[in-house]
Amino acid sequence: MRLSRRTLLAAATATASLTSAPPAQAARPHRRTGFENLAASGYAKLSGQRIGIVTNPTGITRDVHHIVDVMHADDRVNLGAVFGPEHGFRGTAQAGGSEGRYDDPATGLPVYDTYLKSGQALADIFTASAVDTVVFDIQDVGARFYTYIWTLYDCMEAARLAGKRFVVLDRPNPVTGRRAQGPVLHREFVTFVGRQPISQAHGMTVAELARLFNGEFLTTPVALDTVLMTGWRREEFYDAWDLPWVPPSPNMPTPDTALVYSGTCLFEGTNLSEGRGTTRPFELLGAEGLDGRWAAAANELGLPGVHFREAYFAPTLSKFQGKTIGGVQIHVHDRPAYDPVRTGIGLLVTAKRAWSGFAWRPDNWIDKLTGSTLVRTMIDAGASTDEVVGGWQGELRAFRRIRKNYLLYG
Repeated sequence: MRLSRRTLLAAATATASLTSAPPAQAARPHRRTGFENLAASGYAKLSGQRIGIVTNPTGITRDVHHIVDVMHADDRVNLGAVFGPEHGFRGTAQAGGSEGRYDDPATGLPVYDTYLKSGQALADIFTASAVDTVVFDIQDVGARFYTYIWTLYDCMEAARLAGKRFVVLDRPNPVTGRRAQGPVLHREFVTFVGRQPISQAHGMTVAELARLFNGEFLTTPVALDTVLMTGWRREEFYDAWDLPWVPPSPNMPTPDTALVYSGTCLFEGTNLSEGRGTTRPFELLGAEGLDGRWAAAANELGLPGVHFREAYFAPTLSKFQGKTIGGVQIHVHDRPAYDPVRTGIGLLVTAKRAWSGFAWRPDNWIDKLTGSTLVRTMIDAGASTDEVVGGWQGELRAFRRIRKNYLLYG
């Protein structure tokens, strides 16, 4: 059965599997993802190894075949296991969920659940899978509190404990790698939305983050290798690459969502809707009792690259489910000028002033998202947007100096 399944998968993906060379129409020669470069090399870095791969629905080729299906169908790769993060390998789970342990119907491969597992418990999973090398290929969105980069960190630590080699296949940061922005996590606020002290918008690729984690944060480095992209420039947004966008999670439907997410995800720490249950999560924000005064106040801030529109919407899930609420829609008109973290702070400041019902989540989740008490306490004290942003600049400069040592692209 295994041989016939591999034969069928090979036939289905032969035209674009990239197992020998990328098809001429798929990508300009100077632009390749890490997987494309790995495949073009004949999987040289995986030769002689039994492979397990940490991935999700974003691990695709340009013609949207999943790399697990492609690699499983290729006799040059000994693929033995798949490890699924939050939302699962095939992406069937909502936020805060995973798929559990099962055998993948398409390939027959065992799929192990990594979500909320770390340290020795995760190392034991890698040991049980009997793989020699753990490969990571997931599309990130550039924000500290997006959990896949901490799946990367936890898997690196677990691979070290289990004595496994670790290989990261790089993909673009969809919101550019121009600069790090926002507050830096304080260690007393470590959670799964922030394991280590990096800035809220890190401006790095996953391969660069892996090097940073290995060099600065792991107690002992893992045997790390990376397969880099070809032709990526730090100032490029996702659409410059002509890559298909697969939502990395159910509420990250487009690259536009990723563009605002590192700022407006902060509304998860409030009693306002962050737009979950709408077609524009993290671009639509609101609550019962809010009206056009919030958009007017936000526009008066003169934040670069963005306009705010009075908006009304009815979320189909999460906060205010089924109720029509008022708020704002974010319209980014100048992406290079836009600062998502400053914008998120400006929206928090003006929401608190425009709506008497404004409140932080009772568990102070905002402190976990921002990495300290600074944002919450300064806004509560009546600080302006510029004053709040100024409060983290010293820590941000220190992180930028460290970050610079691990950048791989000019």
